[in-house]
Amino acid sequence: MTLFTGLSAFPITPATAEGRVIEGDLHGLLQGIERGGADSVGLLGSTGTYVFLDRDERRRAVAVAVEALASTPVIVGVGALRTDHAQALAKDAAAEGAAGLLLAPVSYAPLTEEEVFQHFAAVASVSDLPICIYNNPTTTNFTFKPDLVARLAEQIPNVAAIKLPLPKGDLAANLKAYRDAAPRLTIGYSGDWGCKDGLLAGADAWFSVSAGLFTQRAAALTAAARRGDRAEADRLDAAFAPLWEVFRAVGGMRAMYAVANHLGVTTAQPPLPILPLEGDIRAKAVAAAAAL
Repeated sequence: MTLFTGLSAFPITPATAEGRVIEGDLHGLLQGIERGGADSVGLLGSTGTYVFLDRDERRRAVAVAVEALASTPVIVGVGALRTDHAQALAKDAAAEGAAGLLLAPVSYAPLTEEEVFQHFAAVASVSDLPICIYNNPTTTNFTFKPDLVARLAEQIPNVAAIKLPLPKGDLAANLKAYRDAAPRLTIGYSGDWGCKDGLLAGADAWFSVSAGLFTQRAAALTAAARRGDRAEADRLDAAFAPLWEVFRAVGGMRAMYAVANHLGVTTAQPPLPILPLEGDIRAKAVAAAAAL
């Protein structure tokens, strides 16, 4: 199995209100993911609130992860506003023992395709680690179209995979478009409520928020979908349906903090200005967790 295939679990990064990683809580989360059978850990993704942590804390999180995990490889998010900052983060991740990188074109000013290409080329130049393209238009306001993905795959050897959002239209057609454009890349989806269908359609990976806490169940769902057992995949996915409803309402990151607090995994709260869930929606998140 290659690095960017199967189930990649994306946990929260417990931190203090001042943005200092709570090492013990993160260590425990990661060991739970390994016990649950994830194929990789997606550290410092959007759920891991990477943009809210400074360089030192991001490096510390990688060090904790590599120490905590006996055999599960770590894919580290290295997105940053400045190219030189992303390069520094890539170097840090490599130095601490990361197995791969996840790179999003974080920006304030909307980026052109050429700017994004040059950004990726620059980050790839400082490390031999394989890179997964992070296509997250909701956050970055940039969409990786198949032609650009083809160019990245053809001209940057260590670009190895792409993490796609769920499409608004036909998922199988979306998958085919990227597969045809860059056949050597592994392709996975995020947006947990639709990833069963992505795997059944032939995607290589599920980049999963829910697997950050419910790894064993997510691993079982991944296995069923990847072997084409639709009935079993549907059955396992149905147990997640209440959680998917919360994810679609408020996002996976907010929900996972609420669930982690309820389960006693950490008392850490989302970084401000993001507020913790309260009231009915928090109750729905907790009830969804109880069902799992």
